[in-house]
Amino acid sequence: MTRFHLILFVLLSCTGLADAADWPQFRGVNSGGIADDSPIPTEFAPGKNELWNLRLDPGHSSPCIVGDLIFLTTFLAEKNELAVICVDRKSGQQRWRHAVRVKAVEKGHPSFNPASSTPASDGERVVAYFGSYGLICLDLAGNRLWEIKLPLTKSYAGNATSPIIVADRVILYRGNYVDHYLLALDKLTGQQLWKVPQPERFTSNMACTACPIVAGDMLIVHSAWSVKAFELTSGKRRWYLGCFTTATSTPVLAGDEVIVASWNQTGETSLTPAFPSFAKLVAENDKNKDRLISVSELPRLMYFHRSEGTEAPQNGSPLRFSQADANKNGTITEPEWDQLLARVTDTRADHIEHGMLGIPLNSRGTLKAEQVRRLEQNSIPEVPSPLYHDGYIYFVKNGGVLSCLELETGKRVYRIRTRGTGTHYASPIIAGGMLISTAGNGRISLLSLGPEPQVLASNDMGDEVYATPAAVDGVLYVRTHSRLYAFGADH
Repeated sequence: MTRFHLILFVLLSCTGLADAADWPQFRGVNSGGIADDSPIPTEFAPGKNELWNLRLDPGHSSPCIVGDLIFLTTFLAEKNELAVICVDRKSGQQRWRHAVRVKAVEKGHPSFNPASSTPASDGERVVAYFGSYGLICLDLAGNRLWEIKLPLTKSYAGNATSPIIVADRVILYRGNYVDHYLLALDKLTGQQLWKVPQPERFTSNMACTACPIVAGDMLIVHSAWSVKAFELTSGKRRWYLGCFTTATSTPVLAGDEVIVASWNQTGETSLTPAFPSFAKLVAENDKNKDRLISVSELPRLMYFHRSEGTEAPQNGSPLRFSQADANKNGTITEPEWDQLLARVTDTRADHIEHGMLGIPLNSRGTLKAEQVRRLEQNSIPEVPSPLYHDGYIYFVKNGGVLSCLELETGKRVYRIRTRGTGTHYASPIIAGGMLISTAGNGRISLLSLGPEPQVLASNDMGDEVYATPAAVDGVLYVRTHSRLYAFGADH
């Protein structure tokens, strides 16, 4: 395929002239999160507007849908077995299961599952990625076409990034302590076309789970400490923006910009509880009145902590006694505490610049702050990806807080509660002319679009939901921790 034909193919795919009725990767076509306008039920739950359900082994990957097939990944812990499964979209019956066993399984955050990466399909093959195994390419009957075995990943969060298929190639962004690169493979053979090592230092607060997206002849990658654009044909970097981000949320195209939720743990004052002065620390905690703080006297203080209603299984980063006891003698003095406060102040000053960013697609080289629009700095989602639709940007943070911005002006249109609570791992989507927001506890809220929001319904799945739903032809597909459901009008 020539460079011209590759670019033409990509442009056609991203403007919806490919089969837009499919949901071929994480969050649908180009990860945009927008389904067709076919109406879906506003109210649903197990047994209510349910077309079928299928019991599944654990996994957090989202449904990938092409034609009458649904692809998902699963993990069976007692066998160290990872699998790609294929489900009949009409009947809900499993058609096939392709499993691999591994000697060691990657570890991650308490919410992580080794089958968290969403498969991708071009209607002729399906590609799945496991950080514990590598890349697997199967035909639609479940036969292996090729595989690329990769080293076991190591990271705090778990390597939940998803591959994409674009034109003649498979793209994977892989960030972890073991290796860190952007990779392009021939989708027919698995042969490496190019591989670009990423020089940014991978750290414990990196997630690097964002899915690459396509803009014309470019790949946009939300990566460790940065957002970058690469030429699809060669992997050559076109532009670079350094930013404080865990690289968790997938970008979205909006007009002539790419919108990126750049989030870090100390990006907002609501995430960073203040440490007391030494005088207050001693007044409230010095039990033996020696004007020193011992291990037993140090209260629980947090560098970073999610607020009530936004809690996660591992909810913050506590201060360790050893971090304040500079001379390691078992007590904290006033100079040692003041030294700690200075370090905390400096660190937080270095990490406040997170936000919802608008980056011009036609950028070149290394970008400066003034070349980028910082649309919003508060209520930035930690995991869920933003949406763009009809001039508005939507994003949901932990606690079920939905924000809407006007793209043209960057003005905040509203910020409301969706009725979802707690941690939100699933990204919002738009289907049936409604915004669908999914809380980790399984409550799914449907809201009207536009500048005057209404919560139309709030449905309880009776199980936790970390996977982003999918929607095709008026049917909503929801993966809970134990089942895959199809909701729609009876046919």
